[in-house]
Amino acid sequence: MTHSTTDGEAHAAGDAADTRAILQFALGSLAAHTLRAAIRLRLFELIGERRRSAAELAAEVSAAPQHLTRLLRALAGLGLLREHAPGTFSATPTGALLAPGHPRALTSLVRMFTEPTMLRAWEHLDDSVRTGDVAFDSIFGTDFFGHLRQHPELSAEFNKAMSQGTRRAAAVLPGTVDFTRFGTVMDVGGGDGTLLSAVLREHPGLKGIVYDTEEGLAQAPGTLQEHGLEERCSLVTGDFFASVPEGADLYMMKSIVHDWSDDQVVTILGHCRAALPSGGRVLIIEPVLPEVVDPEAPALTYLSDLNMLVNVGGRERTRADFEAVCRAAGLALTSVTPLPGLAPVCAIEAAAAD
Repeated sequence: MTHSTTDGEAHAAGDAADTRAILQFALGSLAAHTLRAAIRLRLFELIGERRRSAAELAAEVSAAPQHLTRLLRALAGLGLLREHAPGTFSATPTGALLAPGHPRALTSLVRMFTEPTMLRAWEHLDDSVRTGDVAFDSIFGTDFFGHLRQHPELSAEFNKAMSQGTRRAAAVLPGTVDFTRFGTVMDVGGGDGTLLSAVLREHPGLKGIVYDTEEGLAQAPGTLQEHGLEERCSLVTGDFFASVPEGADLYMMKSIVHDWSDDQVVTILGHCRAALPSGGRVLIIEPVLPEVVDPEAPALTYLSDLNMLVNVGGRERTRADFEAVCRAAGLALTSVTPLPGLAPVCAIEAAAAD
């Protein structure tokens, strides 16, 4: 009898855990909108490192105290705030990352990925799965990056989000890859220069070039000035689908390849190959998916893959996939090095094929 009761309790506990997991997934969009509302109301910025009452915050954001308290308690339930006494809150270490002034702030990243423009295409995920078509294009009548060009404020927010998403890789990449082999690094699609700036600061003998569209480079001068790199790094405007300039012996790109289809990636890599000098290398920083899903692997990588499907038409790739696109572009993959603490993101190095 005891054995039977124990089995029944274990089954019930497992069933409850499974139910919680499904509900957490189903209600995920509600949590995202809760974060978005908090950022739009500047709650984490106003709370800072202090304890603040809901009444004080309500007065500052022109909200009804009762309703704001409900939002604050939802944020506490998500582990982003702590309620110390009824109606009195402070930010947790996790929640502090949603304050724009935090050195590791993720505010723009959260704002961008909860932006209605980004989310609309997800409503048609099943259609994209059936057809392979990019849902974003049919909804907005243009591709994602074309839409950004038409909306400068959204483009600037996207650039900030990409910069925030790059910081962790920028912290470990300079010590993971041997950059001393090279003289000049070109960051293809390098945006505001966050990643290349980190490499140049760590390796004073290097020179750098950030190559991107006019919109992509909009914030780059400020980044270079902030780090005192104006004399060592130049900005070149262009379209990597048309060409990639010569002048570097390492062509680096982070979070570029996954934005595009295989044919488009072969075009980009082919232009890098055409510009590559003898002994030069191409360095791709991207997640590398295992051939079979690891149950311990972060689900975010696979959600990113679906985001590429519905919003831009790209994909996340396995090592075999990277080998295939490199081979088609006249390159041979020479090494895949995991970035510490960022699994499954790797530094993928390729050389000119024999």
